[in-house]
Amino acid sequence: MGNPLLDISAVVDQPLLDKYGIELGNQILAEEKHLPLYKEIEEKYKVEYIAGGATQNSIRVAQWMLGVPGATTYMGCVGADHYADELQKTATKDGVTARYMIDKATPTGTCAACIVGGERSLVANLAAANNYKHDHLTANMDAVENARVFYSAGFFITVSPDSMMTVAKHACDTDKQYCLNISAPFICEVPPFKKALMDLIPYVDWLFGNENEARAFAKSEEWATEDIEEIALKISRMPKANGCRPRTVVITQGAEATVVAVAGRTTTFPVTPVPKEKLVDTNGAGDAFVGGFLSQLVTGKGVEECVRAGHYAGGVIVQRGGCTVPDKPYGFAWC
Repeated sequence: MGNPLLDISAVVDQPLLDKYGIELGNQILAEEKHLPLYKEIEEKYKVEYIAGGATQNSIRVAQWMLGVPGATTYMGCVGADHYADELQKTATKDGVTARYMIDKATPTGTCAACIVGGERSLVANLAAANNYKHDHLTANMDAVENARVFYSAGFFITVSPDSMMTVAKHACDTDKQYCLNISAPFICEVPPFKKALMDLIPYVDWLFGNENEARAFAKSEEWATEDIEEIALKISRMPKANGCRPRTVVITQGAEATVVAVAGRTTTFPVTPVPKEKLVDTNGAGDAFVGGFLSQLVTGKGVEECVRAGHYAGGVIVQRGGCTVPDKPYGFAWC
C-alpha cells in the first residue's frame, strides 16, 4: 500500500531548485509555494511521465524481478482522470494487480522529479493519494489474507497509518512478514508521523532506509551517534511484537556498502559501482533496491541474495530515466 503518483520527470537547472527552495537529493511534500512548479516544469523543460510513488516503484520492480504475472498486488488512491488511466495501464503491463481506490473529486497525485547532474529532488503533490481510506482496505482484505509479505514506504504514514497498522497486526498474528521503509527524514522529524512510525516498529520484521534517514531516526531518539552500523543495531534491538523472527534493518548508502543488522550483529555488503558516465538518473534507485530485495525475500532467499538482487535492481534503474526497467532482468542469475 502506498501513494500512487505520476512522476513528471525532467532535467532542470539549479536556479529552478533555488526558486522553489528545493534541496538537491531531498524528498518533500509540496507546500503552497511549490504548486506552480509542476506547470513550470512542463512548460520550460522536456518532461517524461512515469508511473511513480515510492511503494508503487518498489512493487513494479519486485514484479519485474519475479517474472510471474499477478505475483504482486498494490493499493492506493487515484483520481478519475487520464493520469489514473496511465497508472492502471502501466501496472497491468508490468503484471502488478492494482486495486486502486478512485476519488472522483480529486486529481491523481503527481511528483516533480527535478534532475540536476544525475541527482534528483522529489516534490510530491499527493492530491488523491492523500485520500486513501481504511474502508477500501477492509473491502480488499482478501488480497491481504492471500499475501505472504507486505510492504509500505514510510510516506504512507502521512495518509493512512490505520491501514498500515491493520496490515502490520495481521502479519504479526499470522506469522507473515511486514516490511517498512523510513523513506524520508521528515517521517522521523514531524511528531505525528514519528509517533505513527514508532507505533508500527514493534510489528516490523524488515526495516529499510538510507544513511540520512537512519541518522534522522537516531537524532529523533536522542542517540548520541551517527555511526550507521550502531544505529542499525539499535533499531534492530527495539521491542518486537512477534518473537518468531528477529527484526532485520537494512540501510543503503548510495554507492557505499549496504549495512544489514540482525540478531546482534552487522554485516556490510559492497556495492558494485555504476561508472559515472553511465549514470542517467538516481530517481527511484532506493525504491528499486527494495523491489529487488523483496523479489528474493518472498521466494525464501537469504539476506545475502536479497541484497545482491537489490543492488542489481538499483544499478539498472540509475542507468535509465525514472524508475523504468528493460523487458527482462538480463544479467541477474538466480543460481
